[in-house]
Amino acid sequence: MGDNDLNSTSQNISYAYGNTTDYEDGWSSTGFILYVVTYVIIAAGFLSVLVAIYAVFSLVRKDKAAPIYVINLLLTDLIQLCSMSVLMTDTADIISDTFSYLYFFGLLASVGFMVCISLERYLVISWPLWYRFRRTIKISLMVCVVVWALPLVLLLLIHFCDIYVAPTMFAVFLLLPYPLLIFSLGGTLKALSAAIRVPPDEKRRIVATLGLVLIIYTLLFMPSIIWFLAENTTENYSFNYLRFIMVLCSPIADSFLYVLLRKGAVDKVLASVCCCRMESNDISKSTELVNSQCSAVI
Repeated sequence: MGDNDLNSTSQNISYAYGNTTDYEDGWSSTGFILYVVTYVIIAAGFLSVLVAIYAVFSLVRKDKAAPIYVINLLLTDLIQLCSMSVLMTDTADIISDTFSYLYFFGLLASVGFMVCISLERYLVISWPLWYRFRRTIKISLMVCVVVWALPLVLLLLIHFCDIYVAPTMFAVFLLLPYPLLIFSLGGTLKALSAAIRVPPDEKRRIVATLGLVLIIYTLLFMPSIIWFLAENTTENYSFNYLRFIMVLCSPIADSFLYVLLRKGAVDKVLASVCCCRMESNDISKSTELVNSQCSAVI
């Protein structure tokens, strides 16, 4: 990955992602640093994902509902990390090509499951009764199948399309979640403003979580979106490496999001930032319903 952006020999994928071998002068001075940073990201990513997986199975052992979308999100992270590990080695072209596609497949699928988690939390808050009776394992599995299928379709289209169209297709795919993430945050804010029985502590936790999802997604993918829409014409090497590293950090960010989704994590952060102590509140019957549904999601 050091000399060829994940060692991708697929022309369309390499062009869409930004083949750094086109910038020999810029790469020669920073290639080693990027190489080391990538190994650090892989190590930290495996550690954080394994901790998150352990936390998920701990919930299941306590007879709590399995967070299906979170499990799939962590699976996409493992796909990315394993592919990155293989691509860091000197492999044959066909192996490098295969794992390059596998890496992008996992990356794009992770975007879809981030959106699913955000929309699910919106439904929990805005339509708790509807969500409680409509949410079934069958529907969740069908959604997962669709989310896994969309990146596969996109990569097949990119493989056979014109090389200059591939960056635009990537940019469009990464831009699509923005309206959904903004809708989830706005809809949740509207629902919470009318929910007088939901304690202020719980409102802050929910809003902070969805807001951080949007912020983290922007930090991870907006640089690459700008790069794709600019058709890789910019010669700003630092920006190229920045957006490359931000995308590689996706598995770590996903694990961080899972920690934030767990009840209590955001409360501690908000308490330290606001320098105030969270007081316990008597939660009404409707609030207990919301909390129980949130526990099912995370």
